[in-house]
Amino acid sequence: MDTPKAIELLKQTILFSALSDDELPALAALATEHQIAAGETIIWEGDPPNWFYIVWKGKIKVAKYASSGKELIIAIFPPGYTFGEVAVFDGIPYPASALALEDSTVLGIRRDDLLNFLSENPSVALKMINLLGTRLRDAHDRLRDMAGERVDQRIANILLMLSAKIGHSIPFTRQELADMSGTTTETAIRVTTRLKDQGIISTNRGEITIIDEDKLHLFGEGSL
Repeated sequence: MDTPKAIELLKQTILFSALSDDELPALAALATEHQIAAGETIIWEGDPPNWFYIVWKGKIKVAKYASSGKELIIAIFPPGYTFGEVAVFDGIPYPASALALEDSTVLGIRRDDLLNFLSENPSVALKMINLLGTRLRDAHDRLRDMAGERVDQRIANILLMLSAKIGHSIPFTRQELADMSGTTTETAIRVTTRLKDQGIISTNRGEITIIDEDKLHLFGEGSL
């Protein structure tokens, strides 16, 4: 594993950005690099929470599956984001599965190693608690929105959520946007085409860019 690059990745994560130059190498030394092929699952729902992961390259999808096989995508994480921490921190089985949307690289830290590190760095533990709270609120908001919004509003609000996390240039395809919205690719194409025609977004292969965030907010509220 390239330790300097691992340290740089840790600096970019919300959880570990405040660590000192002495603490970062200590954490990086606990990390193991994992290569995941597109479509490969790295976490199975219900498995013991043995690992905590940080996305290095690619994109990771976190999803739950109903007994009917229907998929509900909880989140899609680009580089710099973490996953698996809810179960690792709480000691419960993983509540959802995680798989690679494209060829990806993640850093994995074993649960015992991470908990030992957190016991020595309480400020990081506090950040993790705050992050867990944010994740729970996001999941609650997504379930509420999916139950009460029209699909075009849902897509607009997911774009706003992604923009708040990674900026106005969103490296997601319309297929991925459809999966996160619980709708079809055709519907996502129709809605994004409407947004594009109104000058709210622009699209390129594998990327959506928000041009007018204020109008997107109005669209998400059903006012446009």
